[in-house]
Amino acid sequence: MSSGLKIISADERMKEKRGHKIVVCGQSGVGKTTLARTLDSDKTLFMDLEAGDAAIEGLPVDVIRPRTWTECRDFACFLGGSNPSLAEDSVFGQKHFEYVSAQYGDREAMMNKYDTLFVDSITVAGRLCFQWCLQQPECKSDRSGKLDTRAAYGLHGREMMAWLTHLQHIREKNVIFVGILDEYTDDYGRKQYSLQIEGAKTGREMPGIVDELITMAILTGENGQFRAFVCNPLNEWGYPAKDRSGRLETLEEPHLGKLIAKMGSGKPQSDRPLEFVDPKTQNMEKGANDAKSK
Repeated sequence: MSSGLKIISADERMKEKRGHKIVVCGQSGVGKTTLARTLDSDKTLFMDLEAGDAAIEGLPVDVIRPRTWTECRDFACFLGGSNPSLAEDSVFGQKHFEYVSAQYGDREAMMNKYDTLFVDSITVAGRLCFQWCLQQPECKSDRSGKLDTRAAYGLHGREMMAWLTHLQHIREKNVIFVGILDEYTDDYGRKQYSLQIEGAKTGREMPGIVDELITMAILTGENGQFRAFVCNPLNEWGYPAKDRSGRLETLEEPHLGKLIAKMGSGKPQSDRPLEFVDPKTQNMEKGANDAKSK
């Protein structure tokens, strides 16, 4: 064990401030950007990649507008700090962090000011990344000098996952990504959904990085149509969803402020009994809280 690595006690870990990493996906026009209005505007930084902030017109919220993939990476490095596992001169390495610190100024002041980074949208971030990848020498054929599309998509997947992972490691802050949800019908006539983003790797692996994957959908009830967050993977509509907090109902009010508050309140996971379905009887059973109860 290296001298710099320490064991964090259970008491220390329980006292740590921890932000939530959330993806909110939904069809275009469902109101994803408007969700920024449900957050504390004084504590929120809005990353406007869509160049269309009409939904937050009049909202007194600070905005940053990256126009290139390089700017997206720089800002992620500034917020997340350097990655000690990388070489000093690598992207997200120590030299990169020193460079962006000189560009953006006082990181500590910014980190103290904001609780939440609202990224609008992951779909556009993927497009900026792919345009950058198309221009890289490693995506050109050594023989012909022509574009190697396969190499470009491979680089895109690595770049996007490195960026998302770096933002994920801003432990004490909320990071909210919004993105467009595509709907299609497979060869068997079944409805399928996927996050609209260049390449398959990011859309496939992103749910494993974030804490919450939520679909914002327009549903129909007894009193007509309404918007809701679909938060549970076992939902009747087949929408993509994931709730790592274990505190959310299948349907929640489309209000990010209330959602984040609910995710951080109530009984901790360790105080709630495990519930599972016996695959033989298909009956719900309650298990022990943890291994100590056995």
